[in-house]
Amino acid sequence: MAKKKSEGSGLMSSAGLMRYFDADDTAIKLNPKAVVAFSAGIGFVVLVMNFYFGLWP
Repeated sequence: MAKKKSEGSGLMSSAGLMRYFDADDTAIKLNPKAVVAFSAGIGFVVLVMNFYFGLWP
């Protein structure tokens, strides 16, 4: 007869996922509103520079 798989193999695969999410603790955390505001500000600066240098159609 074939041997049954031990239940420990599922635990090992989930342990890798737990380590992956634990490594996320060192990531920089930014407020989504700040990211949108910064992006809009950069876009506005680009539009102003295009208008200033005569590249606006």
